[in-house]
Amino acid sequence: MRKAQLGFLTGTHVVNDLYQGAVPALLPFMMSERHYSYAAVSGIALAATGLSSVVQPVFGMIVDRSHRNWLAPMGFLVAAAGLAAAGFADSYLLTWICVAVAGIGVAAYHPPATNQARAAGGRSQQAMSLFSVGGTLGSSLAPALVTAVVGSLGLSGTYLLAVPALVMALLWLLNRRNAPVLVSSGSAATEHTADVPDDWRAFGRLVAATVGWSIPYVTVSSMLSLYAIRELHASTAAAAVTLTSFTLAGAAGTLLGGWLGDRMGRLMPIRTGYLLGIPALAGIVLSPGRLVLELSAVLFGLAMFLPFANQVTLAQDYLPTRPGTASGLTLGLAMSVGGLSSPLFGWLADAEGLRFTLGAVLVVYGVAVLFGTRLRDRVLPVQPCEKSSEELVT
Repeated sequence: MRKAQLGFLTGTHVVNDLYQGAVPALLPFMMSERHYSYAAVSGIALAATGLSSVVQPVFGMIVDRSHRNWLAPMGFLVAAAGLAAAGFADSYLLTWICVAVAGIGVAAYHPPATNQARAAGGRSQQAMSLFSVGGTLGSSLAPALVTAVVGSLGLSGTYLLAVPALVMALLWLLNRRNAPVLVSSGSAATEHTADVPDDWRAFGRLVAATVGWSIPYVTVSSMLSLYAIRELHASTAAAAVTLTSFTLAGAAGTLLGGWLGDRMGRLMPIRTGYLLGIPALAGIVLSPGRLVLELSAVLFGLAMFLPFANQVTLAQDYLPTRPGTASGLTLGLAMSVGGLSSPLFGWLADAEGLRFTLGAVLVVYGVAVLFGTRLRDRVLPVQPCEKSSEELVT
């Protein structure tokens, strides 16, 4: 049943994060069709990522206290509705509001689903990586889907992007009696870890690393397609391929990081990922052509997501009595800095160009490397209900 639950959750994660990844893919079309500036599209990235991340800890605290089974399906349905409506918005403000609503939907999904994935996976980093890669796959599929739909029909065709959410919601309803049910794991987590104190100092270091990680991730995700088009003269389709390569490499990095975490400990993929990101991002900044950009984007996607699943479980072990809050703060509030900084980097791009802006992001990434390489592991007592990684993923 736990393996089935993990598989079901992974499928919902694909659909949910499809709408998160669709926003960066829509930005070049918005610039072309609505003539938005870099600062304007960065503001839309802020609506999607920043506001979403700010409210995510609130949803985390909610699921730590009581059952909210409906939050996960409601989340991806609201995300789909907001993104579909953005295509019909007749003003920048209305577009911003629609994208912000989509971001809130994405945020509502993550704490309950992440808690349940940890409950199903126990100590297995690979199990968490399988759940996490669902989100990465959803984000990686988004550019191709957006290019196919919006490239053919224009922004008014965004209503078709809601189809995956409607299909998944229907599957949820049809299988609600037999499929694994999302229940709040907060009360169970509290019961099993009541005697284990929360380590807020270590958690603070992890949040600092995530903040330093989020700014490069959000900025590169938002500007990579534009960078390929404006600086390297790539076509819209070729730029979408580069963005898709970046997110697919992130999926591979998530899986590899979980596999390494189970075999070599959580800290090995965390530290390796942070350090490997330095030459990868430098390669993007200094790219003389599309081939170097493509290879650097793949390496950067891989490096950025090697630590991902391991950091999720590490955050929950730092705050064992508040797993929803831990995931909400780590994946939510800390990530909001990346979204909140988007307008700043958008203005910088308008003034100095995309290559200069991505060079500034490389400097910011040093903060993530500083804190990420100084994290320490925390091993909690084994609970009777936990399964081995072999039982869960084989």
